[in-house]
Order: sequence, then structure tokens, then C-alpha cells
Amino acid sequence: MRTLWHLWKREVASAFQTPMAWVILFFLLLVTGFNFYAGVTMLNHGPSEVTVVESFFNTVFFWFPFLLLFPILTMRLYAEEYRSGTVETLMTAPVRDSQVVLAKFLGVLFLYCVLWTPTALYFVIFQLYTRHDAAGASGAYAGSYLLLLLIGMFFLSLGGLFSSTTRHQMTAAVMTFAAVALFFMTGLLSFLSGHVGPFMQALSVTISPIEQMTQFSRGIIDTRTIVWYLVMTALCLFLTLHAFQSRRWRK
Repeated sequence: MRTLWHLWKREVASAFQTPMAWVILFFLLLVTGFNFYAGVTMLNHGPSEVTVVESFFNTVFFWFPFLLLFPILTMRLYAEEYRSGTVETLMTAPVRDSQVVLAKFLGVLFLYCVLWTPTALYFVIFQLYTRHDAAGASGAYAGSYLLLLLIGMFFLSLGGLFSSTTRHQMTAAVMTFAAVALFFMTGLLSFLSGHVGPFMQALSVTISPIEQMTQFSRGIIDTRTIVWYLVMTALCLFLTLHAFQSRRWRK
């Protein structure tokens, strides 16, 4: 555990000692702040069954920066180590490959959580200012941020997998964005109900982040979704470990 702790601190320090994390945080808060303001302004026009939480987590101004985060956060995880040659130090150090993979994943997951944590203040400020709850039930807060964490875990592990297969950051970023966008686009199948079969409709509801966020932001937490993301995250980390180990054997 001590080795994993030191490796994790190395990853976190490398992220926050560069301007990248702070720049990402600034632009994320800028876009999400505008998204929150636009949602509240829209709801002020008249009665609506949509809550502030639902309007925040189900707009293009939320999903666009959300999808862009993963290529940016993960493209350097392994590709930069390969390019700079620092991976040789890791491979010859008395650490296990599994510890390296887990530390990198936990490090970028910590950064991801830090980026999204300030957005919870939007709802606190809204409630203090208006004296009204931003959600219909407390479960809507827990569900929204739980799903945000689960999706983040999967997409970050997916990005780490692609980064572990190349030494070129842009290649890793493009592959990650393509894969993330593919999962995101499955949500559009639900709008084509007359042109797709029942299996594809069921698949869309099961794996689509759009459909899942619609339910979780209402406080409807589906355990199947939780299991899906945990299993897929574990699978990606397993494949990343083997991809990382393959470089040792090639040496």
C-alpha cells in the first residue's frame, strides 16, 4: 500500500504542478456555470416538471465539455511516459505493474473528482438564494453525482487503455474521443424507435449515458447501471495492465 500511495502522489503531483489541471478547471467551471445559469433562466419562464438538477445534467452545455475531458485527461497517462523514456524507470523500479496501472487510474480519477466537485456549489448557492430545493428529492443529487463518478471511472479507464497502446498523445486522444462518442451516440437510438429493433432499443437504454443520466438525475438509481460501469472499468484496467506488461516483454 505504501508503494501505491507514493505512485499515486507522483501522478497527482505531476497533474497539479502543470497549468493543465488549472486551465481545465477554469474552462469547465466557465461552461458549467453558464449551463446552470441558462437552465435556471429557462425554468423561470413558467411552470415546469423539470428540476434544476435535471436541466443542469441533461443539456449540450453539460455533455460537450464532459466528453472532451476524457481525451485531455488520459492522453498523457502512458503515452508521455513512453515518449519521454521515464517508463524505463518505472519498469526497472521495485514496483509491480499492477501498482503502476492502479496508481495512474486513481490519480486521474482524483483529478476528475476535483474538477467536478465545485459544481455542487451551484445547487447550494441556488438553495440559499431562492429558499427552494434544486431537486425534487435528495436522491437526485446523489444519483447525478454517482453516475458522474461511474461514467468517469469507465471512460478514464478506457482512455488509459488507449494511452497504454501508443507513444503518441494525439493518437491516444483521438481513439479515446471516438470510443467515448460511440457510447454517447447510442442514446440517439432511443429517438429512432421506429427504425431499430427492440434489442437495439434495450441496448440503448442500458449503456447510453444520456438515458442513464435522465433517470439518475430524477433520483431513480438502477443497480444494473452501477454493475455495468464497475465491470467495464475493471475490464479496461485488466486490458491496460496487459498492454503495459507487453512493453516489458518487448524490451
